[in-house]
Order: sequence, then structure tokens, then C-alpha cells
Amino acid sequence: MGSFDFVREYSPYTNREALLDDYTPDTLVGRDDELDEYHGALQPAIYGEQPDNIFLYGKAGVGKTAATRFLLNKLEDNAEQYEDLDVRTEIINCDGLNSSYRVASNLVNTMRNPSNHISETGYSRSQVYDLMWEELDDYGGIILIVLDEIDHLKDDSILYQLSRARENENLTEARIGLIGISNDLTFRDSLSPKVRSSLCERAISFSTYDANELRAVLEQRKNVAFKEDVLTDDVVPLCAAFGAQESGDARKALDLLLKAGDLAREENDEEVTEQHVRRGRELLEREQVARGIADLNDHERLVVYALATLEAEDDTPARSREIYTRYKSLADAAGKDSLTARWLREHLDDLSMLGILNVTEINEGSAGGKYREYDLQQDLAVVLDALEETFESMGVHASVKGYL
Repeated sequence: MGSFDFVREYSPYTNREALLDDYTPDTLVGRDDELDEYHGALQPAIYGEQPDNIFLYGKAGVGKTAATRFLLNKLEDNAEQYEDLDVRTEIINCDGLNSSYRVASNLVNTMRNPSNHISETGYSRSQVYDLMWEELDDYGGIILIVLDEIDHLKDDSILYQLSRARENENLTEARIGLIGISNDLTFRDSLSPKVRSSLCERAISFSTYDANELRAVLEQRKNVAFKEDVLTDDVVPLCAAFGAQESGDARKALDLLLKAGDLAREENDEEVTEQHVRRGRELLEREQVARGIADLNDHERLVVYALATLEAEDDTPARSREIYTRYKSLADAAGKDSLTARWLREHLDDLSMLGILNVTEINEGSAGGKYREYDLQQDLAVVLDALEETFESMGVHASVKGYL
């Protein structure tokens, strides 16, 4: 048994938190065009005028939330020099707040002291809206409300209400600017026409980072996070290259740099090297797959298991009917009633969106028609590790025994 005392030994970091999600740098690199457009949309607020409603969209990890925090911090700081101006910003993450009612009650509680919070049940939606208008108008001034991950909302009532608050005479003192942030590039299309026209007064698209832009982001954070000369020259370029492969996701590139630094510290290495990056990437991939599969229900795990067995037999890419046949046999072995082939086809697409499997559309023209083929996007051994609980409950298929 080793010692479990916590003692400070060598660390490569000067400020590890500079690599975390909630860190806002003094300057934002690689997003000049988007920041210019965003700044222009917020500019009326500094004059005490109601700013445009703004909709930001783009893939995860392209700087939407970071740009929002950066510019709103600047706006609040700049507003302090004007005695006649009061600017307040509220950022609400809609992940877990999937209804207009819950967002409105959350906003009420954000504006109130904890001792005066309301519960999430017991009110009608109109009552919660009335409380929200009361809190916003009592505060007055310019209030910028950010709804991050807005695509989690199941209804768009709150979007219409906030974007038309003064026009509908719900507010007289406060001026509201609504900012919606979405990773779903098609989310705007799902909104009702009246909401789309008001919410998306200014729509700003954030493109993915290329390798050079990611390298600039990592260099900036590296200079704050790490001691001087502790990273070997190949660490940042390699993290940037891997991030570019992950659809230009700066968050994943930063997570990789953080993981490499943590590995070096755990092992008391005085340098962070390429090997720390490569091992860190493997560990992060395993963690990501494990989280994704852990969130699946039993039948969804059986679909992944079915595809894994086909992959182990070199029978992928496979069509949905081949996967269904294997899934059905696994469900029978587990003592579960198998679901329909249609259900499986729908969930194969869901698993593709989660990054667990790849989908390729094949078009053989009038003779063969169109169909889809699937294979694992992640390493087979990584997927099998994540299916450990499934093996415990139903046993190990012969095709994968050699991989465990």
C-alpha cells in the first residue's frame, strides 16, 4: 500500500485554470471577423439603447460562448464609466432547462436573493412570466439575457416573450437584449416564423477553427497556464492538429493540452512532451466513449455491441439489416424482447451523431438504389471496454473474446 498523502511536488503549471472551460482570456484569438460583427450588434447597449437580438450558431468548440463571455465582460466594464448607464448580463445554460417555464423560473431566481427563490412547480406559466417581467422591470436598464445551448428547449414560447417584451408592453423600464447560442445548425429552422424573425435579428455564424487558428489559441493559453519552456516544441502543434481533426474544436484541443500537462505532473516529469499528448488523447477518447455509451439504454447498448461483434469479425461496414440480425440474436441471448428494425435504423443515426459509429451513404444508381453502411468510429477495444457492464449482464460473444 502506497502513501496517500497529498503533497505539493513539481508542477508544470503556473495557472492550470487557464485551460478550463470557464476561463475568459484578456484577448480572444482566431475569431476576429465574428467578434467584429458581434461587437457591432451589441454597440447600441453602450448608448443605453436596446441592442439587437442575436443568434449565434456553429459547431461545438468554435468559440461562441467564449466570445460571448469576452464581449459581455468588456461591455459591463466599459459601461461603468457612464453614470446614466446600467448594464447587466445573465447567462443561462438550457441544458437541463428544456422548457420555457423552467427557463423563466430560473431567470426569476437569478434576479432574486436565494432566500426569495421560487420553486419550479406550483405556478402556471403565465404567473411565472409575470414574476419575470416584475423582476426585470424592477432592475431596469439594459439587461442582456444569454440562452446558451438554446437548442435544448422543447418549446419557443420564452423566446417569443423575451424578444417582444417591450413591443407587447410587458416591460416599460428594462430593455432586453436576447442572445441565443446553438450548436445545432438547423435549430433556427425549427422555430416558428414569428420567433425566427424576432430572435434572429442578427445571426452570426462561427466557422470551425483551422489548425493555425487552433495553434494561436493554444499558444495564448499555454503562455498563461504553463511555466516557461516546460512544453517541448511539438506539443502545441500536435494538440492543434488533433483538434483540427476533431472538426476544429478548440475545447477538445484545450482538453488535450490539459490532459498532457496533468499526465506530466502525475508522473513528476519536468517537461510536457509529445508522448504525454498521445497518451492523453487515448485516455480522453476512452473517457468520451465510456460516457457516451453509459448514457445509452439497454437496447441502444445492444446495437453498439452488435456492431462491435461484426467489426471483430471483419464484417463492417455493415448494412442495418445485418446489424439488426445480430442485435436480435444478442437480445434473445439477454432474455430481452427485441425492438423493430425501424427503431434500430432510427437509433443508428443517433449513435452516429454521438460519434460512436460512422455512417456512409451508398448510391448504386437505378440498379442498386441507395442504402447506408455502418462501422465503429472509435477503436474496437475502446468500445468493448465501455461495454463492460453489458458483458457482465449477458456474457461475452465469441467474436470479441480475443479483444478483452
